[in-house]
Amino acid sequence: RHVLVTDVLSALRHVLGDDKVRSGDAVNPDDLHDESLHPEPRVPCAVVRPRTTADVVAVAKIATEFGVPLTPRGSGTGLSGGAKPVTDGIVLCFDAMKAVKSIDVNDHVAVVEPGLTLRELDDVLSATGLHYPVYPGEMSGSLGGNINTNAGGMRAVRHGVTRQHVLGLEAVLIDGTVLRTGAPVVKSSSGYDLTQLLVGSEGTLALVTEITLRLSPRFTNGATVLVPFATLDHVTEVVPSIVASGLQPSILEYLDVLTMGSVTSRAGLELGVDATIVEKTLAYLVIVLETRTREQLDSDLEYLAHHVMEAGALDVYVLPDGSGQRLIEAREQAFWVAKEAGAHEIIDVVVPRSAVPHYLSEIFTLAGEFETFIAGCGHVGDGNVHLSVYQADDEKRHRFLHELFARGVAIGGAISGEHGIGRDKQAPFLALTDPHSLRLQRAIKNVFDPQGLLNPYRLLDERPLP
Repeated sequence: RHVLVTDVLSALRHVLGDDKVRSGDAVNPDDLHDESLHPEPRVPCAVVRPRTTADVVAVAKIATEFGVPLTPRGSGTGLSGGAKPVTDGIVLCFDAMKAVKSIDVNDHVAVVEPGLTLRELDDVLSATGLHYPVYPGEMSGSLGGNINTNAGGMRAVRHGVTRQHVLGLEAVLIDGTVLRTGAPVVKSSSGYDLTQLLVGSEGTLALVTEITLRLSPRFTNGATVLVPFATLDHVTEVVPSIVASGLQPSILEYLDVLTMGSVTSRAGLELGVDATIVEKTLAYLVIVLETRTREQLDSDLEYLAHHVMEAGALDVYVLPDGSGQRLIEAREQAFWVAKEAGAHEIIDVVVPRSAVPHYLSEIFTLAGEFETFIAGCGHVGDGNVHLSVYQADDEKRHRFLHELFARGVAIGGAISGEHGIGRDKQAPFLALTDPHSLRLQRAIKNVFDPQGLLNPYRLLDERPLP
């Protein structure tokens, strides 16, 4: 085995140069994990940082020649163990490939490399009047990582998730073939849609080296509205009517009172909610409205306030611009708050929007049966429920989670709405997914990656991580 590792390192250094290859003590520990709550430390053969598609082709050919697993890595912000290394494998870090190749302001298209972060793209687009509207909650996340997990986020209620904004890809197959999919056009009826097949595939089919994105106009008028309710049921029940009203909120989030208190405390944020209202509140609805004109915004705010008060809101607060932005930023840090509080699991089940009240009621009852504490928030506008689970007993927690996922799937939902399956959700995914679907997915995987080298031991691959 030692000889094989030496040979692989020699081959990598020969084609890439020493500056793009790290091994042993020279490896940065930050490259060896993502933000999964379940670390599984492994020592790879090498961590490589390609700078061009040709570099990626060279690495893929070496992996194929030696039968070495490849683990692609973006910014390492994933939450499901999708970028955990494999012993003696190769970690392929894309953070050195971050060029903005072109921006077409007429066609609203950008062509970028996968290592570019959401924040870097937003900075580049700030002067164009355009933006990339997918905000999954961590602006340091890379576009490549977003592509591989089909990232969503708070703005999905209006703008959709990543796949709605990907027009085409350049990707390297495991044998070194360079594949181009899609085109900078908004529709096509020309054969199988390989672009959408690769989006959300978690790096198990190909290595994305270039992304063609659809951009959207920026809205210049917006407001953040905070609405306290006496029960979580009131929050979730009013959401379908808000969506049906035609207001088209950009963000429609719920936070239970514990999560709201935790994220605002961590951010040092005071929202000015009356103390008597706070005493009665068990859940909050956070709504962001964005429009083209101030007049339209004022009209929408007036309609929204009347609508939620009729639905049982305790009050309505239109937050000052600074406070509104800070609240959204604080909400985006909910994962870190839960992690710091010692959460044992973070889940992101998605169910039909209308089923959220019933599902949450069932899950809170279930948590009591399993002596498990849960707290949560979520993209209630699209049915994506986020829960922090606190249960130190592994066996009890696994049984609770299986039942939680099973009940979500039973009402037409899915195990992960945006974080992906990775390794952390692999067991319930395999247990609860239609076996015919799994068989077809494995057949597709075998066409793309017959040796099982691309991001193995996760998603469909049941082998234990070596």
